[in-house]
Amino acid sequence: MLTCDHPIPPDRYNERVEEHLRSTGFYHVAHIGVVQCQKALVNALVERWHSDTYTFHLPVGECAVTLEDVAMIFGLPTNGLPVTGMTLSSFEVLEAECLHQFRVAPRNIQVYVKCHIMLLIGTILFGDKSGASVHWKFLPLLSDFASIGQYSWESACLAHLYRSLCRASRFDCKKIDGPLTLLLCWAWIRLPYLAPVPREPHSFPLANRKALDDLQEGQFLWVAYSTDRVDLDIIPADIYMDSVIWSATVPLVSFECIEWHATDRFRRQFGFVQRVPHQERNLDRAHGEVLTGPKNLNWATATTHSFWVMQWVNRYNHVPTELPMAPQQPLDTYMYWYRSKYGDHLNLSDLVVQEDVEGDQVMDDENEE
Repeated sequence: MLTCDHPIPPDRYNERVEEHLRSTGFYHVAHIGVVQCQKALVNALVERWHSDTYTFHLPVGECAVTLEDVAMIFGLPTNGLPVTGMTLSSFEVLEAECLHQFRVAPRNIQVYVKCHIMLLIGTILFGDKSGASVHWKFLPLLSDFASIGQYSWESACLAHLYRSLCRASRFDCKKIDGPLTLLLCWAWIRLPYLAPVPREPHSFPLANRKALDDLQEGQFLWVAYSTDRVDLDIIPADIYMDSVIWSATVPLVSFECIEWHATDRFRRQFGFVQRVPHQERNLDRAHGEVLTGPKNLNWATATTHSFWVMQWVNRYNHVPTELPMAPQQPLDTYMYWYRSKYGDHLNLSDLVVQEDVEGDQVMDDENEE
């Protein structure tokens, strides 16, 4: 692991640095900084994340952070090669890689930009619970400076968020890491009634079980970036270049991390009709893989991962071909299926803690699962 400090974005980058950051695709995200975590909101969302469907389950239907959200919030490149490759456990290899990239690189300005990108990776995009470390597996992807922008850093970032939500939703996990700035901004955009109110800084309506239990149709913004909500003049044109991929139902790849972009379950977020979705996708052994212990492995060709990597490579084949529909689309069939399948678990505020005859706290039998 490499250690880095939290970034404090400058008011303006040096013109040469700005040029290089733009070429790598990290210019926009470099301006964000770290958003202070809102524990109650994050906990409320984690409670509603289902790791088998890769979605949040709300009373109005399933939803998730999508590739479109990452593009709009972080400005990362969507299209590109999967963020994957070799991971090695040798300290000598790590030392040699650092010496090669940070001490003997031919242009100092590129060294500076590489360091800055590693800092962004370790804090904003792929941060872990230490808050100051970044796995050196990303370092070889920065070796050829001209190729840095050819990777889909956006899908890798989203994969890391999904993985963090899946881990945090387990009963034995007490903390969550990952790109929480992305998660919080997504929640404030999609659920604006939960967002901080600048004129009332001491009355922030923190999310809780009851607030999400009472969610009504119309309070969740399914199409959040339409022209009536976002001024197109403030969104750089290059952000929309690969927008066709945003709705693709594909694996999200980041080395050992494989997660599923289940757009068939939240089609309304792309303006499509929501039908009863397909069976939950089983990623088999690729889901839950970790890098503990020696892992001298090329994840792009690993038997557990190569199939999913190729699906991302063929992402254009998994883009919906239908035309968007009006927001007032009929949902009767979908909502009947959704409530019949998940209705018992949509009102989390109904979960009550009771005491058994010996005084121990137990969950109500109806909600025990």
